[in-house]
Formats: sequence, structure tokens, C-alpha cells
Amino acid sequence: MSKDGTTVEAGAAEGGFRHEFYPYDGDAEFLAGAMSFIEDARAGQGLVLIAVAEPKERILRRELEGTGAAASVTFLDAAGLGRNPGRLIPAWQDWISKHTAAGHPVRGISESSWNDRSPAESSELRYHEWLLNLAFARSPAWWLLCPYDTATLEPGILEAAGRCHPLVLHGGAHGPNGSYLDEPFAFPELSAACDPTQELPYRHGDLAAVRARVADCAEAVGLDGARLRELLIAVSEVASNSIKHGGGRGVLRTWSDGTSLVCEFHDAGHIPDPLAGRSRPTVDQIGGRGLWLVHQLCDLVEIRSTPEAGTTIRLHVALPR
Repeated sequence: MSKDGTTVEAGAAEGGFRHEFYPYDGDAEFLAGAMSFIEDARAGQGLVLIAVAEPKERILRRELEGTGAAASVTFLDAAGLGRNPGRLIPAWQDWISKHTAAGHPVRGISESSWNDRSPAESSELRYHEWLLNLAFARSPAWWLLCPYDTATLEPGILEAAGRCHPLVLHGGAHGPNGSYLDEPFAFPELSAACDPTQELPYRHGDLAAVRARVADCAEAVGLDGARLRELLIAVSEVASNSIKHGGGRGVLRTWSDGTSLVCEFHDAGHIPDPLAGRSRPTVDQIGGRGLWLVHQLCDLVEIRSTPEAGTTIRLHVALPR
């Protein structure tokens, strides 16, 4: 029995990463589950990091105001991280490392906004949920509760979420999740490129031409200034990796989908690490910084890579409104 009165499967919260699915129906049930989770953490001298959309953050802040539990809670500025799910894992890693090093038990509550996502963003967010199990497989012990609103989310989103979480909170009880699948992530097909699409093969010595092509496409859709400069850095990183690790050549395709400029790179290389670009590089790390930088500079990054088909990377940068 946990301190909040709910049951816990024997040994489930002892060591390692506890990744728990919490399907709830409406704000009242969300608040009840979240506050129970926070109070239970507080009773164990634990700290809680909360990453939720602004409406839910407002509800929790109002409920926490004036309570002793408020001191044990920190809110992550999810909006400041942007819409790219590739930035979320390092944010959690940084906070967990800081507080576990100081001897504090840690927990988290993470609820992403789904209903306003593009298909590409939703796909990457599902992949992020799956990657959490891999990213924290050898981390210090901590517990992440992932609420999903059954009243507003599509059944497909809830089904996919259930497959990514080994544990579930249901009816006040914590336990194994029968829907969880411990298997490789099944990527959906990349969406079709929008017409008109411009294509440019490149190889060693062509980086200037790649940057010029992207700059021309960006100018045509009104993308300029700092955002264009950041995109050109990201473009240079990906094209350089193609030349160095992807058989010495690649193909760039560019288009606009009306909301973003998309730059797609394809080469014959293979990226074996599913977490490539999603963990902060260490000070003494050799290589591996390029994709990390790309995730920090772009609004969304899609990576598909197999030994048979090679690697396709799509960089999305939102257009000015």
C-alpha cells in the first residue's frame, strides 16, 4: 500500500525507472490523481517535476497554493522547450541528475498536448514516449506518471500510449499494464512531400550549394533572420554527416507544407542509436554532437534509418505567421 492509499505491485517502485500510464476522465480526475501522486512523493521526502500544458498547470498551481506540498514541486517550462519532443528527454535528465545527486527521491508528471499536433508531431511524440523506457533504463530510480485524458483524446492515441508504458494507474491501483509491448517501435510512413518539391544531389564540396538552395527556399516562404541562420547551421550538420557517414553523398529535397519549411536529407548511411540527438553530449564525448544541435535548432526533427533503406532526416522550421 502506498502512502496515498493506493495499492502498489510488490517491488514495482523499488529501483529503476517506473513509467506509468494514467488514463483519466476530465479535470477532476486528473487533479485527484496528480495531487495524490504529489502528496505521496512529499511523504517520502521526494521532489516532483511537472511538465503539463498551461491549463493543467494553472489547475495544479491553484490547488497547491498555500499547501506544504508546493515546496516539493517544480514546473518545467514545456512551452519554452518548443514543440519538438526531441528536447524533452535531456530536460528530464538534467533535473533528475541534479536532484538525485543531492540525495532526493524524484518523481515526474508529464502530460503532452496532443489535439493541436500535426501528424508528424504526433508521431514523434509517440516515439518519445517509447524512447523514455530506453533513455532511463539505467538511470537512478525515479517514477514518471503520464496522464492521458480519455474524454478528449482519440482512441488511437490512447492505444499507442498504453503500448509504451509498462505500468498503469487505474481505479486507484498501481500495477503492470497488460497493454504494454516490449518490442521495437513501429514507425509510420513519412508523410508525402508537398508540391512543388526541389531536389539537389550533393557530395563533398557541395555544402555551399546546399546552404544556398535552402536559403533560396526560405526566402521564398518568408523565413529569414535568426531562424534562417539557425536552420542553415542545422542543414550544414546533416549534410556533413551524409558526406562523412552516409557513403559520401546524399540528396536534399525542400518544400513548404504551408506552416513549415521542410528540408529532407537522404543518404545510404545507418544511424543505429535510437537516442541519437536526444541526450545531451558529455564534455569528453567524441562526436555525436551534430544531431543534438539539430534538435535544438529545429522545431521538429524526423529520423528514419535502417541498414537496408539508409537514412532519411527531415528538418521542420515553422514559418512566420
